[in-house]
Amino acid sequence: MILQKNLFNLKVILVEPNGPLNVGSVARLCSNFEVEELRIVSPKCDIFSSEAKKMALKGKKYLYNCKIFDDLKKAIFDCDLVLASCGRIDVSKDSGFASSEDIFNWVLSYKKINNLAIIFGREDRGLTNDELLLANKTFNIPTSQNYPSLNLSHAVSIVLYEFNKSSKGNINKELEVFNLASSKQIHDSFVEIEEMLLGVGYLLKHTSKAKIGKFKNYIYRANTSIHEINVLRGIVHQINWFLNNSKKNK
Repeated sequence: MILQKNLFNLKVILVEPNGPLNVGSVARLCSNFEVEELRIVSPKCDIFSSEAKKMALKGKKYLYNCKIFDDLKKAIFDCDLVLASCGRIDVSKDSGFASSEDIFNWVLSYKKINNLAIIFGREDRGLTNDELLLANKTFNIPTSQNYPSLNLSHAVSIVLYEFNKSSKGNINKELEVFNLASSKQIHDSFVEIEEMLLGVGYLLKHTSKAKIGKFKNYIYRANTSIHEINVLRGIVHQINWFLNNSKKNK
């Protein structure tokens, strides 16, 4: 069974790939699994090279039609749900990693997701901590601890295959309506929260990113709804309004 594009509009996003062979192989995989779109953030190679096209075969259309961005935040601007694959073993226990099987079953428990993105990091060092915090859920592919690194295109093939396989078990399930806050909504909210907490002295500039990252992980783990994130944002706006007016009245 192939994933129905109209249910997910799956976007595969590569961040700074530096190998044209990998990019071509991923384009071919996008064709194999009928991915909606290939997006690439700041490619470090010629993605239209003869090497890439040779590996892409019938996936060449994904190379020709891929969207290129200079920033990951821009690449996920229209996505309701963002997943990130990470092969690093140095991440903290607070990072909220789960098995890909659990995450895919969770994703497939919803009736419809307008735009779903799966992010894959650089061949040599994966995704940064800040980039991982742009995802609603993060996961890794279990490999040998002696040699945990996977080739980029191999990682993409495993993830798309597992996602496709998981979809078979959800055909007859009663599905929920998708109403989660998007990655962009959560990110934008935390930009305001961080500015506010820096302003009142609760956060210090040199440690704010780490503390905000932990707070953001809690929000992601809670599967926060659009309504809930709007309530949180409204509280922050009101506090900022009060602080600003208090300064003017002094």
